[in-house]
Amino acid sequence: MGLGKLQRVDIRTAWKHEALDFTKWLAEEENLAELSDEIGMEIESPQTEVSVGSFHADILAEDQDGNKVIIENQLEPSNHDHLGKLITYASGLQARTIIWIVEDVRDEHKQAIDWLNLHTDNDTSFFAIKMELWKIGDSPAAPKFQIVSKPNDWTKAVRTSTGGGQPSDTKILQLHFWNKFKEFIANTTTTLRLQDPRPQHWYNLAIGSSMAHLSVTINTQDKALGCELYIAREKKLFFALVTHREAIEKEFGEALDWMELPGKKASRIKVSRDADIDNFGDWDDYFKWLKEKAEKFKAVFPKYIKQAQIV
Repeated sequence: MGLGKLQRVDIRTAWKHEALDFTKWLAEEENLAELSDEIGMEIESPQTEVSVGSFHADILAEDQDGNKVIIENQLEPSNHDHLGKLITYASGLQARTIIWIVEDVRDEHKQAIDWLNLHTDNDTSFFAIKMELWKIGDSPAAPKFQIVSKPNDWTKAVRTSTGGGQPSDTKILQLHFWNKFKEFIANTTTTLRLQDPRPQHWYNLAIGSSMAHLSVTINTQDKALGCELYIAREKKLFFALVTHREAIEKEFGEALDWMELPGKKASRIKVSRDADIDNFGDWDDYFKWLKEKAEKFKAVFPKYIKQAQIV
């Protein structure tokens, strides 16, 4: 079989102007989805050139939980000026996720982003991403988001969850389970994209909507696994989905637990099974089940969420 050779392409051949070309391109739904897939979180509702005092952030968006996401673009090697702007925008807009996309990341700026990830709380995440273009032969150039720096999954998570103290055995077990689950997913063919795990009983996954997200769960007390569509604030979305309950369950292939949660803002649609994660020999079976259910949720629910048209 004849194989082609990958060739790097100058990013300026695709985007001549940072604000007029690249920022507008990135804010388009399909391109923002590519970035979302790469970093393992959903990025929605982009606004461009958002005022922050006398400055303007390139893109202000939201993650799947409604938290603010800042994206600063730089079609040149990273510099101190843009790093300062990034921190200014993050503080001014109270962003939880801060993404710096550049032509190249200088070593000192990678070190700075690594330092920020280590010394900020677990709710704040910094990414430094190198923007690349590649092609094979005469094919059109394809964009590639190359992550250079991202949050540390163990040090930061454990330090924050325990307030700097010793993590409990349960927290250590939870983080170990999710790390192994992430490794399992990485070695399979799947549409799922996983963020860095945290020592907690849930693990959130994007589903393509800012109104809801997927969550896989482990309950060490009740000895159960779960997979659910979690709707944080939109009760109207829950009731809109209920009207399609029969069609959804038929397509999903089994009955689901429809949990309105009266008196709470959130609601959920869930499937669960018995499981004891103290039984390490059963973990592969648990991972397969979680993967299968999460993929079904991701395959079935997005079109119904889109049809709901909640205002």
